[in-house]
Amino acid sequence: MATPNISPGSAVSPFLTYLNNNFHDFFNATSGFFDNLIGGIAALLSMAPAPYVIVALAGVCTLVAGWRTGLLCLLGLWLCVSMDMWEPAVQTLALITIAVAFSLSIGMVIGVFLSRSEKLIAAARPVLDVMQTMPPWVYLVPAVVLFGLGAVPALLATIIFGIPPMIRLTILAMNQIPHNRIELGIAVGAKPKEIFWKIELPSALPTLLIGVNQCVLLSLGMVVLAGLVGAGGLGSEVTRGLTRMEFGLGIRASLAIVILALILDRVCRGSIPAKYLNR
Repeated sequence: MATPNISPGSAVSPFLTYLNNNFHDFFNATSGFFDNLIGGIAALLSMAPAPYVIVALAGVCTLVAGWRTGLLCLLGLWLCVSMDMWEPAVQTLALITIAVAFSLSIGMVIGVFLSRSEKLIAAARPVLDVMQTMPPWVYLVPAVVLFGLGAVPALLATIIFGIPPMIRLTILAMNQIPHNRIELGIAVGAKPKEIFWKIELPSALPTLLIGVNQCVLLSLGMVVLAGLVGAGGLGSEVTRGLTRMEFGLGIRASLAIVILALILDRVCRGSIPAKYLNR
């Protein structure tokens, strides 16, 4: 007797088709919103000539993470300009900025909610395991089906890809808070909101900032895959170099991705206050 061939796609495909047929206007509106958001940030970074923008970004990095990171930003982005990778780098920065902002917001809210109950954590753990072990490009498939090719499906796939690790690190951060601090807040008559904002959140900040760093790097790791669906940016340059066998183009785009990864990593690490690192 032949074993029946069960394909997950045979169950998911009708569901995606139903969504596409019945919520097409919603997906179009969502696509338009994110397109405008990405275009707005990219336009903001392109309003002035590249040298002025680079100096401004280097100044921000200096304020956030110190002069070494500012110097790295200045030299790294100038190298992107010299390699003719400035415009793709701006598009990539815009996509990463939005993806990280949404991943952090959603992941932290869900993580805080789950951290209040061990039963919720146990129920969510298998889902998070599956989401983190699933190949990244799998997230692109339903996004492309619902939103078509372009930057939006890449952005949404990047957001979803960055949420699970942020949820885990938020749960870890909340569980590492010393109970005596919370008990002290209760003893002095603080309300639950005050305990959260003035005791729990500051105590969890070091681990949360590590989660920000991980989220940024994971989002940047999706850049090359995003190029496969026409998202633009450095990922598209890498894809173009591969498909056209242009070794120089692929190397330049890859170096630009590495530069952005180094800058973003140093900014995230440098944003952690020294008083937390010395604990």
